[in-house]
Formats: sequence, structure tokens, C-alpha cells
Amino acid sequence: MAVTSPPASNPAKLPGLTREQLLELYYYMRLTRSLEERLVNLYRQTKVVGGLFRSLGQEADAVGSAYALDRSQGDVLSPLIRNLGSMLVQGATPVEILRQYMAKGDSPTRGRELNIHFGDTVRGFIGQISHLGDMVPVMAGVTLSFKLRGQSRVGLVYVGDGATSTGAFHEGINFAAVQRCPLVVIVENNGYAYSTPTSKQTACTSFKDKAIGYGVPGVRADGNDVVATYQVTKEAVDRARAGDGVTLVELMTYRRKGHAEHDNQSYVPAGEIERWARENDPLDRYSRELTSKYGVSQEELSRIDTRVQEEVDQATDQAEASAAPEPRDALRGVYADPAEITTLWFREGVRSAVDRHERPSSWGTHDG
Repeated sequence: MAVTSPPASNPAKLPGLTREQLLELYYYMRLTRSLEERLVNLYRQTKVVGGLFRSLGQEADAVGSAYALDRSQGDVLSPLIRNLGSMLVQGATPVEILRQYMAKGDSPTRGRELNIHFGDTVRGFIGQISHLGDMVPVMAGVTLSFKLRGQSRVGLVYVGDGATSTGAFHEGINFAAVQRCPLVVIVENNGYAYSTPTSKQTACTSFKDKAIGYGVPGVRADGNDVVATYQVTKEAVDRARAGDGVTLVELMTYRRKGHAEHDNQSYVPAGEIERWARENDPLDRYSRELTSKYGVSQEELSRIDTRVQEEVDQATDQAEASAAPEPRDALRGVYADPAEITTLWFREGVRSAVDRHERPSSWGTHDG
């Protein structure tokens, strides 16, 4: 069966965060949602190239977990398609995300890749090669390198509930557990693996229990509570940094949009999405918590909302003004990134001959 009711909130605890940090969590969650809403508008205008993947209803899980890392220590994470918030926490900018989705020439991948398939090791996020568990063994290797170098660095990798049934997930977490790699594995239990309800792809009722088979701790938290998510991930990060190896963290959340924007979610039981939106929206919950528990005024939250809107508007203008990739740029960075393109095709005289449909003499002949 699919997830049928929101998880109960964790008991109130001191968050271990300053007031400024509590507001920063709200900023990143609001930025994630607003940026994705803008991407939906651009998608419907056919300005987005390829698919669009939303994290609606899951913003707290990505932001809260990433916020537990320490960028000053060189911690890194590997996001999935619904972890835009984690990349923003690590330093990715809205204009980069927009240019990437729009395949602009000055996007991080110069139009070669789409959505959030890009990385920056300096800022601490490693681009995904697949969302089917394949980044778990990659991050096992990355964090093993931290251990072998004697570095006090931690890695975090996200995996969906469906991907825990893949061989890549098993091999990666098993290797990391045996080697005691400083790795935190986040399992996002959002109820569906594409259109398959959780109960249809595993008989395991709790993903944290899978940790037992690997000999590592498994914990569960309310992924729609950003503070609870931060706390449980911070404990796992601290444990990894202390040399105690892997922790599997199961975050209970819900995917309120389909696998991608084209997915009409016809497989979802009637009323389920609306109930989660009404009862367990992470932004609504956190807004109420900030005002009721931490003395934040509605005016302060409104100022953050205004700031986010201005940043997204400015980023959109910059991205739309960016040019499409130059065709000849496709030759750069294939094996190396030379300072100047000197391929035969662009040598003086060759292009004009090709334009005249002639074979340049410098090409010679090929007799088989």
C-alpha cells in the first residue's frame, strides 16, 4: 500500500540551532519551492529542455539533511533529482539551475546535460550519474578516499525507496559499511518508486531495518520536519566524522508531484495528495513552528519571501538572456579542455571548402 497518512511529528527538542540558522532553513526551503515553481512556468512555455522533476512536499528533507554537513570541513553530498534544496544549501545558485534546465551555453555543463545533473567539488556536490542507487557506490569510494587520506570529511548520499531494491545500493552500502567509510545514506521514503507504491517493490515495512543486514545503525525521522531532519542527520554526520562509519537514515516524506512534470499521477488514491498538502506541508508546518515556538514574526518571514521572489526574478532574467550553446563548443572538453580549438574542421580554408561541398586537399583520401 502507498503511504496513507502523515507521520507523527517528533517530540519537541532543542534544535541546537541559532535563530539566524532557523531562519536560514526557512529561506532555503522557500527558495527551493519558489525556484521550482518558476521552472514549472518556464516548462509550460517550452523554455525548459527535457523533463522537469519537482520536490514539492519534500523540501524539508533535502534542506534539513544538507544543512547538517559542514562545508568548512569539506563535506560533500550527492543529490538526486528531487534534492535541489540540498544543492542550494551547498552553494548552487538559482541562475545556474535555470540555465541548466534551459540548456544555455553558459550553464554549468554548457548545454551538454540538463536539470541538476552537474557538480562542483569545490562547493561540495557531486553530480548524479543515475537516480537508481548508482551514487551509493560512488560515494562509498569518495568517502573511502577521505578515510585513506586521514581527512575529517563526511559524505552524504540520497537514495529513493525504490532504489534500495537495486544491486548498486546493496553493493555500495555494504562496501562502505565494511570499510567504515564516513558516509551518511539518506533513504527518502516518499511512498512511490515512479508509479509503484512502496509495498509493491519491497516486503520490508521499515527501510531503517535494512541497516541491520549491513551491520550499521538505522534511524528514522519525519522528513517533513526540517529541524527533526537536521537533528537526525547531524547525529549521523558527527558519528561518521568520529570514525564510526555509516548510518542509514530513513526520512518519511511524501511526493506530491509525479515522477516528472509529465506524470499525471493517475495511480495515486483519490484524496491522498490533497490530504498531505493540507496536513503535512513542510513549509506550512515550519512557518507555524517558527512563529509559535521560536518567536519569529510573520513580518520576518514575509521579508524572506520577498527576498526569495526578487532573487528568482533576477535569476530568471539572467537565464533567459543567456545564449544557446555554440555548436563548435561541442568539441571542447571531450578528452581535455584546450585553450584554443585547433581541430581540422575549423582550420582556415577547410570550412570554405566544406561550404562549397568540396573535399579539402588536406584531408587526403581513404582507400580502405
